[in-house]
Amino acid sequence: MHSFSTADLNLDHTLDCGQVFRWEREGDRWVGVVNGEVVRAWQDSVSMEVLIDSNLPRDFFVDYFRLDDDLPYILDSIEKDRYIHEAIERYRGLRIIRQEPWECLVSYMLATASSIPTIKKRISLLSRMFGVEIEPGFYSFPDAGTLAHADVSDLCECKLGFRTGRIQKVAQMVSGGELCLDELFDMDYHLARKRLMEIEGVGEKVADCVLLFSFEKLDSFPVDTHVRQFVERYYADDGYFWGKLDTHKIGEWGRRYFGEFCGYAQEYLYYHRRIEQKRSNVT
Repeated sequence: MHSFSTADLNLDHTLDCGQVFRWEREGDRWVGVVNGEVVRAWQDSVSMEVLIDSNLPRDFFVDYFRLDDDLPYILDSIEKDRYIHEAIERYRGLRIIRQEPWECLVSYMLATASSIPTIKKRISLLSRMFGVEIEPGFYSFPDAGTLAHADVSDLCECKLGFRTGRIQKVAQMVSGGELCLDELFDMDYHLARKRLMEIEGVGEKVADCVLLFSFEKLDSFPVDTHVRQFVERYYADDGYFWGKLDTHKIGEWGRRYFGEFCGYAQEYLYYHRRIEQKRSNVT
């Protein structure tokens, strides 16, 4: 059992914001599969102490939840206007998670044109079919070698659709040494994104998500529907936007406007917009 006493980590915001797909809320606890282990975590609503039941070492979670990030400094640096200020005030304690690169890459390749529940279902089916059972009902994420040599008919049972061939192809690239994911850590943002986008099925948004959540590129600003809507609504009068607001231009604007920690700004704005839409759909 590990405990973390910090006001700078809000477990609910961090695990619910849409950046990870293998955590589920069960009552007052979160249950997830991380690094081949089942992890259970919860937070005291008064003291904000985070408790984690896991076989993984304490240092793993310091790294996983990026507790080495100076969150107050980061949030102060991105708080450029009243819109991001509101998102920060509502969801303070949301931290970007350091995800394992292979799992993150495949997860976001499966995320194209999909809702979060659908993404989670695909990952669950893929893990159940090709992973290792850790506890009853919980499976590890399959490694690249396993997926590279998987029978296509078995892959099709995971309901991956048009992504099936792409997933097997990238698995073959990684397992065969054609693609070394670790090399991306040493590349700058633009070069790493270019390398990822050479993979079939990886566009700007997927590449930016993978770089932000796995490769320490906090200067990555992924643009999806929620972020695009927020920018169009609140920032379209910025002089940077002449003509049409396309995905590439919004991403470049985010890096210029919010600076080196723009990835944090993106996640706060994204979550803020997603929760707004949920509430408006209910009402």
